[in-house]
Amino acid sequence: MTLTRLWRSVSPYTFLAPFFTLFAAFGLFPLLYTAFVSLHRVELQDPGAMEWRGLGNYTALLSDAFFWQALRNTVVIGALSTVPQLAMALGLAHLLNYRLRGRTFFRTAMLLPYATSVAAATLVFAQLFGRDFGLVNYLLSTAGLGPVDWQDGTFASQVAVASIVVWRWTGYNALIYLAGMQSIPAELYEAAEMDGASRWRQFVHVTLPGLRPTIVFTVIVSTIGATQLFGEPLLFEGSVSGGISHQYQTLGLYLYEQGWGFFHLGRAAAVAWLMFLLILLLVGANALIARRRSRREEMTGAPA
Repeated sequence: MTLTRLWRSVSPYTFLAPFFTLFAAFGLFPLLYTAFVSLHRVELQDPGAMEWRGLGNYTALLSDAFFWQALRNTVVIGALSTVPQLAMALGLAHLLNYRLRGRTFFRTAMLLPYATSVAAATLVFAQLFGRDFGLVNYLLSTAGLGPVDWQDGTFASQVAVASIVVWRWTGYNALIYLAGMQSIPAELYEAAEMDGASRWRQFVHVTLPGLRPTIVFTVIVSTIGATQLFGEPLLFEGSVSGGISHQYQTLGLYLYEQGWGFFHLGRAAAVAWLMFLLILLLVGANALIARRRSRREEMTGAPA
């Protein structure tokens, strides 16, 4: 009887032990070791030789103009990709939520860009945004506009990279929104329709409040993805520097350049930890805004 009680108290931890073991080995240990490396001078040629620098790697980064440019590029590309992406995903999910012919086909087609590899999508978009023979500049010329140098221009190249992210992730987020919409009780829409509310008013006063947790989730996930953006800007021109003047170099490219371009592993580890802290800051800000909005609604009794 005692052994049975002991097994009942210990067995849950036994079942959870593999997860925590893998998490400690491949999650917690690399995170802590990266923090340890970021406090040392470590070169890729001799990673075993470490020289204590304290916060020297961090101060060197904060005084590097290219780091601030990469941070600025990350924020701009993240905004250019996240806002249109989530807005379009919300609109597409709202359309797919109605009874349409071929709904299954459209829902499946939404995932095709997500299933496409980053390399293939980026190479295709690089051809589309070509300066001399790209399809985008051809369409601009038919409208009477001059060609745009999508790879050398600062804002133009950022728009081009952001468009790849928008194309790949809009359908994925649309299906998440669609799942959230289908969990909203149909009685709310019926009551709103009986009160004479149009579809737009139903969307604003029923759909959006019901989707608020889902919207917060997608905003947080998209923010994390935008902060870690790497493959799209790397393959857009094939340069780690993100263009001739670093015009679209993100923090992910900057980290790779420091570690495997300049062989400064300690500084690359410092970049990784700054990215981690930036993600925590952005996620915390999003959660705080959502919590304050929910409290305001509870106090006023109406959606803000």
